[in-house]
Order: sequence, then C-alpha cells, then structure tokens
Amino acid sequence: MTARPVSSLDLADEAFLADPYPTFQRVRSEHPIWWHEGSQMWLVFSHEQCNSVLRDRRFGRIWSDREPAERFEPFNLLHRSQMMENEPPQHTRLRRKVSTAFARGHIERMRPRVRELGVDLLERVDGAEFDALADFAEPLPVLVIAELLGTPSADVWSLRNWSQAIVKMYERPTPAAEIEQAALDASSAFADYLRELIEERRGDLREDLLSDLLRSQGQADETPLTDDEVLASAILLLNAGHEASVNVFGNGLVALLESPDQWQRLVSGQVPIRLAVEEMLRFDSALQLFERTATTDVEVAGQIVARGERIGVLLGSANRDEAVFGAPDQLDVGREPNPHLAFGAGLHFCLGAPLARMELAESLQLLTSAYPELSLNREPRRRPTFVLRGYVDVPVTTKERVKPDG
Repeated sequence: MTARPVSSLDLADEAFLADPYPTFQRVRSEHPIWWHEGSQMWLVFSHEQCNSVLRDRRFGRIWSDREPAERFEPFNLLHRSQMMENEPPQHTRLRRKVSTAFARGHIERMRPRVRELGVDLLERVDGAEFDALADFAEPLPVLVIAELLGTPSADVWSLRNWSQAIVKMYERPTPAAEIEQAALDASSAFADYLRELIEERRGDLREDLLSDLLRSQGQADETPLTDDEVLASAILLLNAGHEASVNVFGNGLVALLESPDQWQRLVSGQVPIRLAVEEMLRFDSALQLFERTATTDVEVAGQIVARGERIGVLLGSANRDEAVFGAPDQLDVGREPNPHLAFGAGLHFCLGAPLARMELAESLQLLTSAYPELSLNREPRRRPTFVLRGYVDVPVTTKERVKPDG
C-alpha cells in the first residue's frame, strides 16, 4: 500500500465552484484516490475508479439518521425508507415496486403532455428577453413529475419550494443552521401534504404513479409498501426528477450558448437531439458527488478504504476524464459513443433516467425550434453549491419566435 494521499481541496471555494474541472484534471493526474479531511471521506476522480466503485457491491448506501434524531426526524423520515438510501434486500423490494409502476408506460404516456406543457410555457414568454431557467427549464419538470404522480397542478410551486429547501441538505460542507431548519420545515410540510394526498387517493385510485404505488400495497407477492415507503418514494421522485432535470438543462443550455457553433449544429438538424442530450449530461454534470460506504475493507487504487469509511464518487470529474473522452473540455453535441456516468452505474443507477432523457429531448427540441437565434444577454449566475451544480438564472435574448406550422 502507498502512503495515504490527503487532499486539501476546498469544496466551498468560489473559484472552484465556478469551474471545478481544471482542478479535477490536475488531481486526476496526481493520484486516483485522495483522503479529504474536510468531509472525512475518500474521493475518486477518474472514470475508471468512479465506475468501479459505483458497481462494487462492497460499497453500499448505508443510511444513518442525522443527529440529534428528534430534531432531524422530519428529514430522516423522508430518507430512511427511500430506495436510494438502502441496499438489498430492502432496495430490491422498493426499486421493484417503483420500477413496475414506471413500466406501465407512464413515461411515454407523458411525452405529448411534456410537449404541450413546454409549448405553453414558451408562449408565456414576454418580449425578446427572458430567463430560460425560471420561465422554462425550472417549471417544466416539476409540472411533469407532479402530473406523473397525480398531484394537483395548483400545488406544484409548493412542491418545487419544498424540494429546493430539502436538497440543500446534501451539500458539502455541512449547511448552515438556517438552511437545516428550512429543510426540516419543508420536510414536515411535504410529508403532511403527501399523507393527506395518499389518503385521498386511496379511496379514488387513478391512472397515475401514486395510485400505482398504492395499488402495490394490495399485492400478495411480497411485503407491501408501507405508507412511509410510498411517501418517501414519491418525494424521492419529485426531488430527484425536478432538481436533476432543471440543472442538466440549465448547465447544458449555457454550454450550448457559449459555443454558438454547437448550437447551430442542433438548430440546423445536423446532429440528433438525443446525442446533444447525452453531451449535456456529460459536459457539466448536475450531480457532482455520490457517496457510498464500505461494508468491508476494500482496496481502491492501492489504498484500503476501511469498513465504515465513506467514499465520494466525483461524477463531474469522471465525465471529463481524458482517458475516456477525446477533448473532454470541449462541448461536442455529436459525441458518440458517450459513456458518461451522469446517472451513476450499478445497483443505484438512476431509475428516472428514461424520464429525464425524454424531458430533456423534448425541451431542447422545443427551444431550438422556437428560438433558433437564442443567445445569452449577460453572464448567468451560478449557485454557490457543489454537490448539485446549477445556475440561479440563465438570461437570454432572442429574435422573433418561430411559430410551428399549423
């Protein structure tokens, strides 16, 4: 074993948050794995090591309630019963129930509705300048996931606000006390809201995902979902589905508009939208870090990760690894193949990946068709966060909107 390399990487540094990729490139070239004192975990940076750790069943998602448990119970409740925070057999049971509901065709059923919602949002844009994030990219996925689950459209903005408050708890370093309290308040409000909706829906099952989760409670094939598990699954889908889609679209759109030649390749139809979506996912990853915990001593790149130690898989770094991607710091909407890790890999590969891909493809097709001469009108503002990377706003300027035929 080699001496343990210790990283001084400051995950809250403003320059790093603005552009972490040069730092990732340097660190990848120095050592494949580092111990990070600030977060008390190992970090892996290369595509090879990230992919390996994600697929290694000796690393698990081991949930531990935040302490003090009494104070953090609203937050803990929403996470201890999620598939993402559990390993088999619990993970297998939870994922099977939710994936079976997805398999009933909800995603393709929603495709025309995604287009309809997107067209409606773009029609509301007033004037030649607008915020592509607030006016389009942000509301669309929460409207979609709310309809998928069957929550009333009038409540979507509450769902969005609760989601945004909760996910701030995932950041490194540990969030400030006021952010924690906002997340706890949002967790309580979200749980109360969904418990009421679950009881209402139980007596009026419909053709939506929440109803399918409730139907699964009556199946005799295995231990049924509890109400807490239905609640946690619904909130996971809302939080993950909303935050990932918003940030991927915002990050990708900025990258496209900063590379006008790539934007034109899309507008002209030279490159299929599906390929551009994959490059958006790779180029500026919305989820930068995914944690695992060693369930036994595991050797990674010449270092022993001891049982109980955490390891952070740096997805954004993996997706810029020059050993896998040619010219990784250049946006190439026609890149193929594109083996990015934006949705993870292995047991915890993102269940919502097909929905996210569909939403992104439809959104990008609508925007490029309606506003082929779109451009940034000032520098977008970055969120001061690392784990979930995104923008506060994406202000754009456009010429006259192109109306679809018919």
